[in-house]
Amino acid sequence: MFWLLLFIFSLFFIAWFGVFLLRQHILIILIALEVMLLAINLLFICASVFHDNLFGQIYSFFVLIIAACESALGLAILIVYYRLRGGISVALLALLKT
Repeated sequence: MFWLLLFIFSLFFIAWFGVFLLRQHILIILIALEVMLLAINLLFICASVFHDNLFGQIYSFFVLIIAACESALGLAILIVYYRLRGGISVALLALLKT
Protein backbone atom coordinates (compact mmCIF):
# COMPACT_ATOMS: atom_id res chain seq x y z
CA MET A 1 0.00 0.00 0.00
CA PHE A 2 2.90 2.36 0.75
CA TRP A 3 4.37 1.95 -2.74
CA LEU A 4 1.05 2.70 -4.34
CA LEU A 5 0.64 5.88 -2.31
CA LEU A 6 4.19 6.89 -3.18
CA PHE A 7 3.39 6.34 -6.86
CA ILE A 8 0.20 8.39 -6.60
CA PHE A 9 1.92 11.31 -4.87
CA SER A 10 4.84 11.26 -7.28
CA LEU A 11 2.43 11.22 -10.24
CA PHE A 12 0.55 14.16 -8.77
CA PHE A 13 3.69 16.23 -8.15
CA ILE A 14 5.14 15.47 -11.59
CA ALA A 15 1.91 16.80 -13.09
CA TRP A 16 2.01 19.77 -10.71
CA PHE A 17 5.51 20.63 -11.89
CA GLY A 18 4.29 20.20 -15.46
CA VAL A 19 1.64 22.83 -14.89
CA PHE A 20 3.89 25.35 -13.19
CA LEU A 21 7.20 24.83 -15.00
CA LEU A 22 6.11 24.17 -18.59
CA ARG A 23 3.86 27.15 -19.19
CA GLN A 24 4.76 27.63 -22.86
CA HIS A 25 2.18 25.24 -24.32
CA ILE A 26 -1.41 25.13 -23.21
CA LEU A 27 -1.89 21.49 -24.30
CA ILE A 28 0.83 20.40 -21.87
CA ILE A 29 -0.95 22.31 -19.12
CA LEU A 30 -4.25 20.58 -19.93
CA ILE A 31 -2.63 17.15 -20.03
CA ALA A 32 -0.88 17.81 -16.72
CA LEU A 33 -4.19 18.86 -15.15
CA GLU A 34 -5.79 15.63 -16.37
CA VAL A 35 -2.92 13.60 -14.90
CA MET A 36 -3.43 15.41 -11.59
CA LEU A 37 -7.12 14.51 -11.61
CA LEU A 38 -6.32 10.89 -12.45
CA ALA A 39 -3.85 10.69 -9.57
CA ILE A 40 -6.48 12.06 -7.18
CA ASN A 41 -9.00 9.54 -8.49
CA LEU A 42 -6.55 6.72 -7.95
CA LEU A 43 -6.07 7.94 -4.39
CA PHE A 44 -9.85 7.97 -3.84
CA ILE A 45 -10.15 4.42 -5.17
CA CYS A 46 -7.27 3.13 -3.04
CA ALA A 47 -8.70 4.77 0.07
CA SER A 48 -12.15 3.35 -0.59
CA VAL A 49 -10.74 -0.15 -1.05
CA PHE A 50 -8.61 0.21 2.08
CA HIS A 51 -11.55 1.39 4.19
CA ASP A 52 -14.00 -1.03 2.54
CA ASN A 53 -16.29 1.82 1.54
CA LEU A 54 -17.98 2.38 -1.81
CA PHE A 55 -18.28 6.17 -1.59
CA GLY A 56 -14.72 6.83 -2.74
CA GLN A 57 -15.28 4.86 -5.92
CA ILE A 58 -18.54 6.65 -6.62
CA TYR A 59 -16.90 10.02 -5.99
CA SER A 60 -14.05 9.05 -8.29
CA PHE A 61 -16.53 8.17 -11.02
CA PHE A 62 -18.16 11.59 -10.78
CA VAL A 63 -14.78 13.34 -10.82
CA LEU A 64 -13.89 11.41 -13.99
CA ILE A 65 -17.14 12.57 -15.60
CA ILE A 66 -16.42 16.20 -14.73
CA ALA A 67 -12.81 15.86 -15.95
CA ALA A 68 -13.98 14.44 -19.29
CA CYS A 69 -16.40 17.33 -19.74
CA GLU A 70 -13.71 19.83 -18.80
CA SER A 71 -11.18 18.42 -21.24
CA ALA A 72 -13.70 18.26 -24.08
CA LEU A 73 -14.74 21.86 -23.50
CA GLY A 74 -11.14 23.03 -23.17
CA LEU A 75 -10.10 21.31 -26.39
CA ALA A 76 -13.09 22.78 -28.24
CA ILE A 77 -12.13 26.26 -27.05
CA LEU A 78 -8.52 25.63 -28.13
CA ILE A 79 -9.61 24.54 -31.60
CA VAL A 80 -11.69 27.69 -32.06
CA TYR A 81 -8.88 29.84 -30.69
CA TYR A 82 -6.36 28.18 -33.03
CA ARG A 83 -8.59 28.87 -36.02
CA LEU A 84 -8.93 32.53 -35.05
CA ARG A 85 -5.34 33.34 -34.00
CA GLY A 86 -3.22 30.69 -35.74
CA GLY A 87 -1.52 29.44 -32.57
CA ILE A 88 -2.24 28.22 -29.08
CA SER A 89 0.80 29.26 -27.09
CA VAL A 90 0.32 30.83 -23.69
CA ALA A 91 1.96 34.04 -24.91
CA LEU A 92 -0.93 34.53 -27.34
CA LEU A 93 -3.51 34.18 -24.57
CA ALA A 94 -2.71 37.70 -23.42
CA LEU A 95 -4.65 38.83 -26.48
CA LEU A 96 -7.85 37.59 -24.84
CA LYS A 97 -7.72 40.44 -22.35
CA THR A 98 -8.33 43.09 -25.02
